[in-house]
Order: sequence, then structure tokens, then C-alpha cells
Amino acid sequence: MLIHQFYDTDLAHASYAVLRAGQIIVIDPARNPQPYYDFATLHEASIVGIIETHPHADFISSHLEIHETTGATIYVSRLLGAHYPHQTFDEGDIIPLSDIQLQAINTPGHSPDSICVLVTDENGQTTTLFSGDTLFVGDVGRPDLREEAGNITAKKEDLARQMYHTTRHKLMTLPEEVVVYPAHGPGSLCGKNMSPDLQTTIGRELRENYALQLMDELKFVKDLIADQPFTPQYFGFDVELNKQGAPAYAPSLAAIPRLPADSILANGTLIIDTRPKADFNSGHIKGAINLQLQGKFETWLGAIIAPEEPFYLIAADEARLETALARAAKIGYEGQIKGALFNPPQAKQISDELNLEAFKANPDDFTIIDTRNWNEINAGLLFKDALTIPLPEIRNRIAEIPTDKPIVVHCAAGYRSAAARSILSGQISSVPVYDLGEAVTTF
Repeated sequence: MLIHQFYDTDLAHASYAVLRAGQIIVIDPARNPQPYYDFATLHEASIVGIIETHPHADFISSHLEIHETTGATIYVSRLLGAHYPHQTFDEGDIIPLSDIQLQAINTPGHSPDSICVLVTDENGQTTTLFSGDTLFVGDVGRPDLREEAGNITAKKEDLARQMYHTTRHKLMTLPEEVVVYPAHGPGSLCGKNMSPDLQTTIGRELRENYALQLMDELKFVKDLIADQPFTPQYFGFDVELNKQGAPAYAPSLAAIPRLPADSILANGTLIIDTRPKADFNSGHIKGAINLQLQGKFETWLGAIIAPEEPFYLIAADEARLETALARAAKIGYEGQIKGALFNPPQAKQISDELNLEAFKANPDDFTIIDTRNWNEINAGLLFKDALTIPLPEIRNRIAEIPTDKPIVVHCAAGYRSAAARSILSGQISSVPVYDLGEAVTTF
């Protein structure tokens, strides 16, 4: 048996191929199916099955496209309510792969329809657990993403209680030597305390994972719900799209209009400019939002832009434009792109530049806005009188910002503040809006 992990650092997403005797089962595939086809070609093998551990909230899966291309069977829990051709795969169900077996375990907690996949090798030994978003290295899946999305909805408290029983009765009873392969690593918003490691063992998690330590159900629920990261707008949209099955990846990208650089863009349509902020600040289209490609672009795109909200996409050159389009497609946003262009000559709006010494000398002369996430804000303010408006909320809270003084926006390192400043400067013209940027680390 060969297990291969495919890891997308942009979304901290891990998917897998299990190869045995010329047959492959793919688990939780990403939007672009090509890496799985390439793996099959390399090993002269056939993809015969795709397993979805649950309908993912943070990325779009290629399960339907792989099925339509290869004829492979899609396996999902009956609880998922899938609208695509599939075979149900629930507690005790087995997929034979030559002389090994993949067995389903229903593991509600992150979602009501979550499953894990337990592998038994050719010697009958239980060796491997593909844990989806149920068990991570150092964490378990957050329980608050299915209150309004999916075939079955559930309150976070109810799912947290289910996670307590899933961990205690399903996972913690497995042999300690079982190797665990989760669907996410650090940086994912599907948990709050993930280790940098991308695999683990049941024994290690029993010793080190806070959620698997001795505690009663009430404490577990309280601890699991507390301090979870924010939920981007696109999460519910992706759950529903994954439940339906997404359109084919390459044709969807090809359908996006590539526009001449000097195109006239429709008034009132958002513009997402993915260039580095130094380039953006030197000249951009008025009202454009600066979401830099080198950061967590997908996360912030789906946090700031609502599902089905149209926008234009701008990049520095053709290669980076294609990269930006591919990354937007990872979260299913390619259909919202009205047009894509690079290096537009009409990008002439110059950003105001902060006099850092004047700000340090007299910060009270400025309205300071803290755009960090709530968990960061709650840990302590960097400026005592700052307005606290996390980046995902800023488009809806502009009216709260006073305009009697120049505005300075900050985050923790400069990415979010660049985006927030671009949003505010497109709406506020009576006073300058500045980005404290990386200089925030000197305070």
C-alpha cells in the first residue's frame, strides 16, 4: 500500500491517494483534479473511488469531475444528502482495494455528516486513519460551521457534544500506533490549535491533544466552542456547492473573460487588485480593493466578497493573473469574475503615505482602526483608543468611523491593513486614510 499526501499551503488543505495493486482511492480531493490524474499516470494505475469525509466549507472538491472523467465511484455518508451520483459509505461499510480494506466510521462533531476512514492492511492490521476535519494534529474540528448550511443543520453546542462522544467512543479507542492523516494543517480556519505536523498517531494525540485529555462533557463543549477563528462568508456557499458537485475546473477557468488592459470596467462592480501593496499604492483604479496574492488570498477573498457578488480581478502580469484566477476557483468564486486583466494603464490613483514620525509623536491626532481578528483584539489592544473593526466586517461598518481626523489602519503584520485601507480610502475622501503596515511591529 502506498499513501501519498497532496498539500495545498494556500488553504492548508491535505488530500490523499491510497494506491494498491494498480487501483487508487482519492480522499478529499482539491478543486483541480490534475494532480490526481498525474499520480495515477505515474504509477500506471486507475482511480476507482473518491471518498468525501464531509461537504467541505473552506474549499471546493473535484469529486464530481473525477467521477465524470474516470468513472470512479464517489463514496459519502448518506447523511450528506449528496445531489450527485454516489454510493453511501457509513459505519461499518467497507471498500475493498485488492487485499486491503477502507472502512467508514461515522464521526459527527465538525459536521453532522462527517466520516473518518479506517484502513486495514493485507495482514488484517488496523494501520491508518484518514480523519477528515474530525481529528487534527493537536486539535479537533470546530463545531460551529453547520448551523445554517448543509443537508443537516445543527447548533454548535450540539455538534460539540457529538464531538465529545466521537472522540471518546470512536477515535480514542483505536490502537495507539494507528497513523492519522487529517484534511488540514496549521493556518486552516477549520480548527484553532493545529500543530505544524501534517500527520500524527492516535497515541501522540492521546498524550498531547488538548481535546483528548480527561474532562467532562460540559468542559469539553465549553473549551471547544471558545476562541474559534472567524467564519468567512464563503463557507456556507462552499458546503452547498460541494453537496451539489462543482462544475469542471478547467472549463470554468476558461470561461472567465480575459480583458484588454485598457478595458472600461462597469461602474459599481468591485475590483480586486492582487498586486503587491507597493505597486498598488503607486497607482491603482479608484475604489479597488488590495488583496495581495502572496498572502492568504483565498481566505480573504471569501471573507470580504460575498458569494455570487460580481467583481473584476487585476494582477501584475499574465502569469500572476492566471494564478489569481486558479486560486479564486479553489473556493468556487470563478463564476463571479466579470473580467480579468493585468497591468491596467488607468491605475493612476496614488495612496496617501503616512508620516510615521508624526504618528508616533502624536497618535491622538489620528483615528486608529485595529483590523485584526477578534481573538487577537481580545488578547490586547496595541493602541488603547483604537476602533476595533476586523477586516471581514469593515465593508459593513464604514459608517461607524469618524472622519474628523486622519485615519490610520493597522493589523499585526501589514496584509490585512493594506486591504482595509484600500476599502476605506475608496469610500472616504474627506480625510486621508493611511496604512501603518509592517511598521506596526515596532510599536
